[in-house]
Amino acid sequence: MSEDVFIQTVAEDPLIAPVIQGLFGEYRERYGDYFSSKEPEDDSVFARPDGAFIVLLRNGAPIAMGAYKRYDAETAELKRIWTHRSLRRQGLAQKILLELERRAAAYGYRQVFLTTGFRQPEAVGLYLSHGYQPQFDTRLDPEVYSRPPYDGRLPFTKKLTADVPVS
Repeated sequence: MSEDVFIQTVAEDPLIAPVIQGLFGEYRERYGDYFSSKEPEDDSVFARPDGAFIVLLRNGAPIAMGAYKRYDAETAELKRIWTHRSLRRQGLAQKILLELERRAAAYGYRQVFLTTGFRQPEAVGLYLSHGYQPQFDTRLDPEVYSRPPYDGRLPFTKKLTADVPVS
Protein backbone atom coordinates (compact mmCIF):
# COMPACT_ATOMS: atom_id res chain seq x y z
CA MET A 1 0.00 0.00 0.00
CA SER A 2 1.41 3.36 -0.98
CA GLU A 3 1.53 6.33 1.32
CA ASP A 4 1.36 9.86 -0.07
CA VAL A 5 2.79 12.60 2.14
CA PHE A 6 3.36 16.31 1.54
CA ILE A 7 6.63 17.89 2.54
CA GLN A 8 7.61 21.53 2.40
CA THR A 9 11.14 21.97 1.15
CA VAL A 10 13.31 24.10 -1.12
CA ALA A 11 13.86 23.73 -4.86
CA GLU A 12 17.54 22.86 -4.28
CA ASP A 13 16.69 19.82 -2.12
CA PRO A 14 18.52 16.84 -3.76
CA LEU A 15 15.57 14.58 -2.88
CA ILE A 16 13.34 16.39 -5.35
CA ALA A 17 15.81 16.69 -8.23
CA PRO A 18 13.87 14.08 -10.28
CA VAL A 19 10.65 16.15 -10.29
CA ILE A 20 12.51 19.40 -11.00
CA GLN A 21 14.27 17.71 -13.93
CA GLY A 22 10.96 16.23 -15.10
CA LEU A 23 9.24 19.62 -15.07
CA PHE A 24 11.93 21.44 -17.03
CA GLY A 25 12.38 18.49 -19.39
CA GLU A 26 8.69 18.58 -20.19
CA TYR A 27 8.85 22.33 -20.80
CA ARG A 28 11.66 21.74 -23.29
CA GLU A 29 9.64 19.00 -25.04
CA ARG A 30 6.50 21.14 -25.33
CA TYR A 31 8.05 24.52 -26.07
CA GLY A 32 11.59 24.00 -27.36
CA ASP A 33 13.34 27.33 -26.87
CA TYR A 34 10.14 29.43 -26.92
CA PHE A 35 10.61 30.63 -23.33
CA SER A 36 14.43 30.54 -23.37
CA SER A 37 14.78 34.33 -23.49
CA LYS A 38 13.06 34.67 -20.11
CA GLU A 39 15.29 35.06 -17.06
CA PRO A 40 15.25 31.97 -14.81
CA GLU A 41 13.32 32.54 -11.62
CA ASP A 42 15.21 32.88 -8.36
CA ASP A 43 14.03 29.93 -6.28
CA SER A 44 14.35 31.94 -3.06
CA VAL A 45 10.96 33.54 -3.86
CA PHE A 46 9.34 30.26 -2.80
CA ALA A 47 10.81 30.41 0.70
CA ARG A 48 8.96 31.19 3.89
CA PRO A 49 7.40 33.37 5.04
CA ASP A 50 5.86 34.57 1.75
CA GLY A 51 6.08 31.37 -0.25
CA ALA A 52 6.09 27.61 -0.10
CA PHE A 53 7.55 24.79 -2.17
CA ILE A 54 5.72 21.52 -1.63
CA VAL A 55 6.39 18.03 -2.89
CA LEU A 56 4.15 14.99 -2.75
CA LEU A 57 6.10 11.89 -1.80
CA ARG A 58 4.89 8.35 -2.38
CA ASN A 59 6.77 5.83 -0.29
CA GLY A 60 9.50 8.42 0.13
CA ALA A 61 9.90 9.18 -3.60
CA PRO A 62 8.89 12.55 -5.10
CA ILE A 63 5.98 12.21 -7.55
CA ALA A 64 4.43 15.70 -7.82
CA MET A 65 5.18 19.25 -6.77
CA GLY A 66 4.03 22.84 -6.72
CA ALA A 67 4.97 26.18 -5.23
CA TYR A 68 3.69 29.62 -4.53
CA LYS A 69 5.29 32.99 -4.05
CA ARG A 70 4.04 36.45 -3.14
CA TYR A 71 2.48 38.21 -6.13
CA ASP A 72 1.21 41.14 -4.07
CA ALA A 73 0.04 41.72 -0.49
CA GLU A 74 -3.18 39.72 -0.99
CA THR A 75 -2.24 37.39 -3.84
CA ALA A 76 -0.11 34.27 -4.04
CA GLU A 77 1.20 33.21 -7.44
CA LEU A 78 1.13 29.45 -7.98
CA LYS A 79 4.05 27.98 -9.91
CA ARG A 80 5.67 24.70 -10.90
CA ILE A 81 2.63 22.47 -10.54
CA TRP A 82 3.76 19.19 -12.06
CA THR A 83 3.09 15.46 -11.77
CA HIS A 84 5.35 12.65 -12.87
CA ARG A 85 4.24 11.64 -16.37
CA SER A 86 3.66 7.96 -15.45
CA LEU A 87 1.31 8.93 -12.62
CA ARG A 88 -1.04 11.32 -14.39
CA ARG A 89 -4.83 11.03 -14.39
CA GLN A 90 -4.85 9.99 -10.72
CA GLY A 91 -5.80 13.38 -9.26
CA LEU A 92 -2.30 14.23 -8.05
CA ALA A 93 -2.19 17.66 -9.70
CA GLN A 94 -5.53 18.38 -8.04
CA LYS A 95 -4.04 17.37 -4.68
CA ILE A 96 -1.13 19.74 -5.24
CA LEU A 97 -3.44 22.56 -6.33
CA LEU A 98 -5.73 22.18 -3.30
CA GLU A 99 -2.80 21.96 -0.89
CA LEU A 100 -1.23 25.12 -2.34
CA GLU A 101 -4.58 26.93 -2.04
CA ARG A 102 -4.98 25.72 1.55
CA ARG A 103 -1.51 26.84 2.56
CA ALA A 104 -1.82 30.21 0.80
CA ALA A 105 -5.19 30.86 2.49
CA ALA A 106 -3.79 29.83 5.87
CA TYR A 107 -0.97 32.32 5.38
CA GLY A 108 -3.53 35.06 4.72
CA TYR A 109 -3.58 35.37 0.96
CA ARG A 110 -7.06 36.17 -0.35
CA GLN A 111 -6.57 35.14 -3.95
CA VAL A 112 -4.26 33.23 -6.23
CA PHE A 113 -2.87 33.99 -9.65
CA LEU A 114 -1.18 31.57 -12.00
CA THR A 115 -0.15 31.18 -15.58
CA THR A 116 0.21 28.11 -17.72
CA GLY A 117 1.63 27.78 -21.18
CA PHE A 118 -0.33 27.82 -24.42
CA ARG A 119 0.59 24.15 -25.05
CA GLN A 120 -0.73 22.77 -21.77
CA PRO A 121 -4.42 21.97 -22.34
CA GLU A 122 -4.45 19.56 -19.39
CA ALA A 123 -3.47 22.38 -17.04
CA VAL A 124 -6.08 24.70 -18.54
CA GLY A 125 -8.73 22.03 -17.94
CA LEU A 126 -7.59 21.50 -14.36
CA TYR A 127 -7.75 25.18 -13.50
CA LEU A 128 -11.11 25.74 -15.19
CA SER A 129 -12.59 22.74 -13.36
CA HIS A 130 -11.45 24.18 -10.01
CA GLY A 131 -13.03 27.61 -10.34
CA TYR A 132 -10.12 29.54 -11.78
CA GLN A 133 -11.16 32.50 -13.92
CA PRO A 134 -9.27 32.74 -17.21
CA GLN A 135 -7.89 36.18 -18.00
CA PHE A 136 -7.88 35.33 -21.71
CA ASP A 137 -10.45 34.20 -24.27
CA THR A 138 -10.78 30.42 -23.96
CA ARG A 139 -12.67 30.26 -27.28
CA LEU A 140 -9.51 31.10 -29.21
CA ASP A 141 -6.91 28.57 -30.29
CA PRO A 142 -4.25 28.79 -27.53
CA GLU A 143 -1.52 29.10 -30.18
CA VAL A 144 -2.83 32.65 -30.72
CA TYR A 145 -1.29 33.52 -27.35
CA SER A 146 2.16 32.45 -28.58
CA ARG A 147 2.29 35.39 -30.99
CA PRO A 148 2.68 39.13 -30.30
CA PRO A 149 1.34 40.99 -28.50
CA TYR A 150 1.08 37.96 -26.17
CA ASP A 151 3.91 36.16 -24.40
CA GLY A 152 2.70 32.54 -24.44
CA ARG A 153 1.31 32.55 -20.92
CA LEU A 154 -2.36 31.97 -20.13
CA PRO A 155 -3.27 33.75 -16.86
CA PHE A 156 -5.90 32.70 -14.31
CA THR A 157 -7.14 34.10 -11.01
CA LYS A 158 -9.20 32.68 -8.17
CA LYS A 159 -10.51 34.10 -4.90
CA LEU A 160 -9.63 32.05 -1.86
CA THR A 161 -11.98 31.41 1.00
CA ALA A 162 -11.26 30.46 4.56
CA ASP A 163 -12.87 27.08 3.93
CA VAL A 164 -10.44 25.85 1.27
CA PRO A 165 -10.66 22.05 1.53
CA VAL A 166 -7.86 20.20 3.27
CA SER A 167 -6.40 17.39 1.19
